[in-house]
Amino acid sequence: MSTAAAIRFAPGVALTLWLAAFAGAPAHAQTAGAGGACAPRAFEGRGYVVCLAPARSDLRLFFAGRDGEPFGTFSAVRDALAQNGERLVFAMNAGMYNPDFAPSGLYVEAGVQRKAANQKSGAGNFHMKPNGVFWIAPNGERGVTETGRYLARKMQVAYATQSGPMLVIGGELHPRIREDGTSRKIRNGVGACAGGATAFAISNEPVTFHEFAVLFRDGLNCPDALYLDGSISAIYAPGIGRHDRWRPMGPIVGWVEKGG
Repeated sequence: MSTAAAIRFAPGVALTLWLAAFAGAPAHAQTAGAGGACAPRAFEGRGYVVCLAPARSDLRLFFAGRDGEPFGTFSAVRDALAQNGERLVFAMNAGMYNPDFAPSGLYVEAGVQRKAANQKSGAGNFHMKPNGVFWIAPNGERGVTETGRYLARKMQVAYATQSGPMLVIGGELHPRIREDGTSRKIRNGVGACAGGATAFAISNEPVTFHEFAVLFRDGLNCPDALYLDGSISAIYAPGIGRHDRWRPMGPIVGWVEKGG
């Protein structure tokens, strides 16, 4: 979907109202099939797809199937869920990973820690500290928390994925994200937003870190947001006819509903 075809919003006003209205809509209206979960959005001249998961939606992380092999694709996750009578509403790649597709940092799935947090220093976006963790508690509560704070809280979670850098921290942009940055990539991320909603966004065109972070802070009203990846970023959103198949992936995050 081109930027021209997307609905345009004034910064921090109408787009936030759309998110608030969606979060308060009846559950039956909050599915991709009902045309609600994901939609193309234009913000400050750039095109994005934004997917909103209200507080009561069933978000999960996926890495490997019953055979222990990485799912690698949205189709594999979708088909595995269908065998259990469940439907994948939307999905995105959910954090950086190694050449074997294993997560680069902390990864928890169905209450089991598959990999410990990575607090090492190094090159690349993952190590652009502070990085952070997107987590889902057993009661369904979700959040985005800087890695050090997450570990200090000794949280018990059902799902967690570590990535980096943080885009927005307590309403402020990451200190190393500069307005004059020149690196442009297709990027995706997740934000913990006003009203308990979780917003996932992917750019439809190459954007800078600053442009992407401002989308979460000012456009989506997310006080905390985390970068998931760039270049390999992909989305599965059947409600708007989108199914990216660029290349195999590591961890995947998705909204699940009953009914295959």
